Amino acid sequence: MPFHETKMHAYRTHSCAELRAGDVGGQVRLSGWVHRKRDHGGVLFIDLRDHYGLTQIVCDGDSAAFATLDAIRVESVVTVTGKVLARSAGTVNPKMPTGEVEVYAQEVEVQSAAAELPLPVAGEADYPEDIRLRNRFLDLRREKIHKNIVLRSSVIASIRRRMIEQGFTEFQTPILTASSPEGARDYLVPSRVHPGKFYALPQAPQMFKQLLMVAGFDRYFQIAPCFRDEDARADRSPGEFYQLDFEMSFVTQDDVFAAIEPVLHGVFEEFADWESKGRSVSPLPFRRIPYKESMLRYGNDKPDLRNPILISDVTEAFKSSGFGLFDRIAGSGGVVRAIPAPGAGKESRKFFDDMNEWARSQGFAGLGYINIKDGVPGGPIAKNHGEGPTAELIAALGVGPDDGIFFAAGKEADAARLAGAARTRLGELLGLIDQKRFEFCWIVDFPMFEMNDEEKKIDFSHNPFSMPQGGLEALEQKDPLDILAYQYDIVCNGVELSSGAIRNHLPEIMYKAFEIAGYSQAEVDTSFAGMINAFKFGAPPHGGSAPGIDRIVMLLADEPNIREVILFPMTQKAEDLLMGAPAPATPKQLRELHIRVVEPQKS
Repeated sequence: MPFHETKMHAYRTHSCAELRAGDVGGQVRLSGWVHRKRDHGGVLFIDLRDHYGLTQIVCDGDSAAFATLDAIRVESVVTVTGKVLARSAGTVNPKMPTGEVEVYAQEVEVQSAAAELPLPVAGEADYPEDIRLRNRFLDLRREKIHKNIVLRSSVIASIRRRMIEQGFTEFQTPILTASSPEGARDYLVPSRVHPGKFYALPQAPQMFKQLLMVAGFDRYFQIAPCFRDEDARADRSPGEFYQLDFEMSFVTQDDVFAAIEPVLHGVFEEFADWESKGRSVSPLPFRRIPYKESMLRYGNDKPDLRNPILISDVTEAFKSSGFGLFDRIAGSGGVVRAIPAPGAGKESRKFFDDMNEWARSQGFAGLGYINIKDGVPGGPIAKNHGEGPTAELIAALGVGPDDGIFFAAGKEADAARLAGAARTRLGELLGLIDQKRFEFCWIVDFPMFEMNDEEKKIDFSHNPFSMPQGGLEALEQKDPLDILAYQYDIVCNGVELSSGAIRNHLPEIMYKAFEIAGYSQAEVDTSFAGMINAFKFGAPPHGGSAPGIDRIVMLLADEPNIREVILFPMTQKAEDLLMGAPAPATPKQLRELHIRVVEPQKS
């Protein structure tokens, strides 16, 4: 970005990333932060930094600027006026765009002197979360996170452009809305003019975007802020997050996939080489995996397809076998899942024992194994299962002469969860996961309902506003637990980017679906009044999804924690240490809102 003017600007003629060999001999003015200082025996070298990059400033005792530059601390803001010099051949820095030149400082003006820093800006030393977040304005000056935030802006701009090219129109939906009985906990906002009543911040623009379809807008999108009072984790920020929210009318599931796949594929291809990482993106169309298959083969509904390990059901192989534990589990309705471990046979016995201990540390009973060395299977399972049956099992699984096999056994849900976690851990420990790929897939055919074992009732399993496969007939005639829905998740490298669905747009189907989940028609009319009433006046078939912006940027930036791609994130306890939120309200504010605070009872 040039800053050239015929008259020298008060602060800068160039950015700190702009000067090149062709500028040698010119008079320039730069402004920025003192990034680093180096004193080489009376000659002072300073790296001056702004948003765009770095320029080396040089100053010696003959310059009027020397005393000032020598005295100031790093991160002070200065304006330097001087002459562009060519660096000698031995001092050229090829890693910097400005590495062929330096500026000899003739004048300097201190715009703002920095106090002693609570954390350094130069370098990438790790610092505790509370120090970083309390001083986020300094943390954001650090090179890596500064680049992450710029990447985020570029990604959003790319998404917006691609959505418009796909025929979508951007609309903004309300922030103050009504609470919904489904989903996570709401953030409530008290109303001053309606004492005792509350707005809710939207967990997602779900109902509004469906109402836009009823209103006839056809293809909607927005980069939508969403608010949920839920706990933090590595791929989810507490409090608020952003998503690419979109909805389409007169579409099937295939139409939704065809619309959003080029957007996601294009964005990931555009930024795959960010920071020279040289990553590839799975080709279009993205693979589709039924939910049931995903739970069996990968142990979860967000599989990392970079990991080549596939889980197998081997329950039948252990029925009436010599290995009593698995025999009892298989004979009493449980399952046994096998997780191959390529190359694990070359590991020590400790590797297998450590995997077993890891499983126990995760709350499971343990993780059985067969250790194959030079084609010879070993371990208690192989010994008790018998030579012939073990050989048949190894052949059926297609494992090699120096591989291993781990086993998860128990109730189906527990065994799947352990097998999925073990698959991930083995992929990491054995170096099987290709870090140079982005592998996308759709998980489809989710069950419409699930059994709530605690309350002994049927609940919605995914999204209550989804269209059941088979429509009203399926709801009336099939076992609810056998009904599938037109619901789908988009997954990349084991990270769920979004859930979506073809929506239920017919009142009679909506009433019946909620009836199965224990809601009366009156409750539906009260809780979802805006939507159900709108559907009675002509609603088109419609569907959509909402990929998470934060998670997309986290993947592209190759960051393990979502905090690293958000400007001002909260702590895991949903606290803003920089601004001091949440904070107590004043008595005056509480009176205006007609609210009295009730402190929790102390245990």
